[in-house]
Amino acid sequence: MNFLKKIFSPSCLIISIFILIYTFYKSQIVFDGERSEYYRVYYIISAVLIIFSILTFFLNQIIKEYLIITIASILFSVYCFEAYLPFKDNQKIKNKEITYKEQTGRIFDKRYRSEIYKDLKKTDKDIKVIIYPYDYIKNYNDIYPLSGISNSKTINCNENGYYSIYKSDRYGFNNPDSEWDANKKEFLIVGDSFALGDCVNRPDDIGSVLRHLSNKSVLNLGYAGHNPLLEYATLREYYASGVNKVLWLYYEGNDLQGLSHKFENKFFLNYIKDLNFKQDLKVRHEEINILGNNILSQRIKEKRNVFKLGDFIKLFNTRYLITNKNKKVVLTYSDFEKIIKLSKELVSRNNSKFYFVYLPEFKRYKGNYENNSYLYVKKIIDKLGIPFIDIHAEVFKNESNPLDLFPFNSDGHYNESGYNKVARAIYRLTQD
Repeated sequence: MNFLKKIFSPSCLIISIFILIYTFYKSQIVFDGERSEYYRVYYIISAVLIIFSILTFFLNQIIKEYLIITIASILFSVYCFEAYLPFKDNQKIKNKEITYKEQTGRIFDKRYRSEIYKDLKKTDKDIKVIIYPYDYIKNYNDIYPLSGISNSKTINCNENGYYSIYKSDRYGFNNPDSEWDANKKEFLIVGDSFALGDCVNRPDDIGSVLRHLSNKSVLNLGYAGHNPLLEYATLREYYASGVNKVLWLYYEGNDLQGLSHKFENKFFLNYIKDLNFKQDLKVRHEEINILGNNILSQRIKEKRNVFKLGDFIKLFNTRYLITNKNKKVVLTYSDFEKIIKLSKELVSRNNSKFYFVYLPEFKRYKGNYENNSYLYVKKIIDKLGIPFIDIHAEVFKNESNPLDLFPFNSDGHYNESGYNKVARAIYRLTQD
C-alpha cells in the first residue's frame, strides 16, 4: 500500500494529462475541429481530473489510502460491467439464431460484412459494401456524395438472419436502373435507411411494394444515414422529371437527432444558404465510385477483432450504453421547418404532390414511451399544408403485437411484414 500511495498522485496526473492530449488529438487532428462540441465534455473531464490529481498531492496518507481503495473498487466494478456487456449481446444473438432456425430451417448468418464481402468477392469481383454519408465526410474531399457506388451488387445489413443485398442503380440508389428511364413516375421516395429498405431484399422494401401495387414506376432516393438536410440535398441533386407524388419518409427515432449533428451538416448548409448551389452529382458518378471504392478498400483491410483492448480500456460499450440512453436531441425545429418548406416549394415547382410519412420507432412499443417531438413535427407539417400520414395510427396501432413488425421483436428496422404493411398503408392513403 505504501508503494501505491507513493505513485498514486503522479500516476493520476500523468493519466489525466494523457486524456487531455488524446482528446485534443481526436478533436483537432483526427476530426479537424469538426466535432468540437462532442469532445467538449472530454476536455472538461480531463481538466477536472488534472485539478483532482494536483490536489491529491496534498492529502494526508490515511485519506489517500481510502481514496485508492474507493477508486480501485469503482474501476473494478465498471470494468466488470464492461466485460459483461458483450456476453449479454452474444446471448441475444444466440436467441435470434434459435428463432431463425425454428422459423426458416436456415442458419443465421453471423459473418461480419467484411467477411461476407470477401466470400462473395471470390465469385463476383464487382460486389460492394454500402458506404455511408459519414464515411465520405470524414475523408475530407471536395465532393460529398449522397448515395453509394453505382451499378453494383451492394451488401447492406443483417437484422433478419441474412444479409440484404441490392443492385444499385446508375446513381448508387436502391432501384432497378430502368426506373430512371420511365417518362412518368408515380412515386419518388426520400428518407433514410427505412426508405432505402435496410436489412430486407427486393421485393420487400417500401419502394418495391409500391412498384408492385401501383404497377407504375417508383424512384427510391432513400439512403442509410440521411437526415432531413441530406434528404433535401438529395431532392436538389436527383429530382427526376415526370414525378406524380413525392413521399418524404420521416423516422422518429433519429431524424431530428441527425439534423442536430452540425459536424456532418456543415457543408450541406450550402443547399439552404444558396438555392442555386449544386454539386452536379448526377454527372459525377465516376468520381463518386472512385471515392467509394477507396473507402471500401480501407474498410476491408480492417481486421475483425472479437476483443479490442483499446475499446475495453476506453470503456467503449459502457460509454455507448450511457450516451445512447441519455442522448438528448438538440431540437432544431426551426431548421427542420425551413428544410421541409424548401422541399415543398421544390416539389411544387416540379408539379408533384408532397406527402409526409411519419414512421414510428421500436421504443414506442417497448415499455413507457415519451416523444414530445411528434406533436411539434406534426404541427409544422400541418402548418405547411402537407398531408401527414401517421404510420403508427394507420398500421402499428392496429396490430395485436406491434413488435411482430420488427426483426425478432427486437430493436432495429422493420422486417419484411413491417415494410409491406407500411407500403400498403402509404399506397392506400395517397390514392386520389
